[in-house]
Amino acid sequence: SGADDVRYAQPFERHHGRMWKWFSFAFNGNLANFTELRDRLLSKRNYYFTLNTDTEILMHSLAYRLRGEQPPVLRDVMASLGRTFDGAYNIVFLDALGRMFVARDPLGLKPLAYGLQGRLFAAASESVALSNMGFTDIKTLAPGEMVIIEKGKLRVERFAPKRRPAHCFFEWVYFSNVASTIDGSSVYMARARSGKRLAELEDQAIDENCIVVPVPDTAKAAADSFAYELGIPSAEGLIRNRYVGRTFIQPNSTRLASARSKYTPLPSVLEGKKVFLIEDSIVRSTTLATLVDQIRRRGKAKEVHVRVACPPIVSPCFYGIDMSTIGELFAPKFTPRNYTGDPSPDMLAKMATKLNLDSLRYLAVSDLGPCLQVDGRNLCRGCVTGSYPTACGNRLVRAAKRNKNKTGRSYE
Repeated sequence: SGADDVRYAQPFERHHGRMWKWFSFAFNGNLANFTELRDRLLSKRNYYFTLNTDTEILMHSLAYRLRGEQPPVLRDVMASLGRTFDGAYNIVFLDALGRMFVARDPLGLKPLAYGLQGRLFAAASESVALSNMGFTDIKTLAPGEMVIIEKGKLRVERFAPKRRPAHCFFEWVYFSNVASTIDGSSVYMARARSGKRLAELEDQAIDENCIVVPVPDTAKAAADSFAYELGIPSAEGLIRNRYVGRTFIQPNSTRLASARSKYTPLPSVLEGKKVFLIEDSIVRSTTLATLVDQIRRRGKAKEVHVRVACPPIVSPCFYGIDMSTIGELFAPKFTPRNYTGDPSPDMLAKMATKLNLDSLRYLAVSDLGPCLQVDGRNLCRGCVTGSYPTACGNRLVRAAKRNKNKTGRSYE
């Protein structure tokens, strides 16, 4: 987390006269107890902060644990952090003595893979990054474990007790490259199974006028599988503008403008058709609402039925996905107080009307485990159920509900 400012760019480096206290590091994730950690450092240890980011919290936390007259054991450094931090954190660390470690948080919220080939060691959030470098023996670092490289030797050590993991399901649904494998489960196959499951639930009449169109690019595997199961042609009815990035992670001020120019509908494919539009997820609905309007107006489609390879996003993420407020989300505006995780027909009908759709269907929460080939109990499903795998996450969602119309960190 941070801001669009070069000072927030990683890696961070801390200079010091003692070599084990001079270090650089980078991390992927989000500390859910950021406010608590910051206040503790400010009030009890007289720290000063120049940035509003948990990366700086991590830098000071590392520095504090490297104090003393002798270099500390790296496993002990991470063990201490693990008892203090609440949230997602994959960390890579290097000090001036040449000691290095790569660590994954005890819940394994974010993926982390590593490989060793000859004298070359590499680690990455996605296995495809390593396979593209030529690594053939790629391993998954287990939650609560760390790879330590010291004096030319590599070893894997556990720094936190084993517990039930909480892998972020959204990595399979949206974030990860389709060629990656996360904790033994193929991203491509997970998306393909999601499409197959949506096809099994389909209740619309299928005829020769039907066509399946994926929203590029992450929905393609689900769309192809959906089309195959129903015997419907799958076509590239939308052309993506390669100069527009992922609107999901763009600021509110630019998201709508980007959404309008992100895709070009093809009338030669869409005109007069009953379109099954396959989407990976609906977070804010900015892109989808604009896209449906263009498919109808410019593409001249007869009907638009959206099928979503993800359950409704009804709650914020406190672990690193860029959706930190309830107010910015689409689904909560239609969610009843007693919502159990799967939308009712009435809820779906109201959402479809809002988006100008002929019909709308989501993947069920209960389908996530089978589609991802991961035990559902081992997934973080906080954003689709409102129940989180950490104590701080559950405290923050209560605060977010009180401040649901607030921008920024709604839980502060």
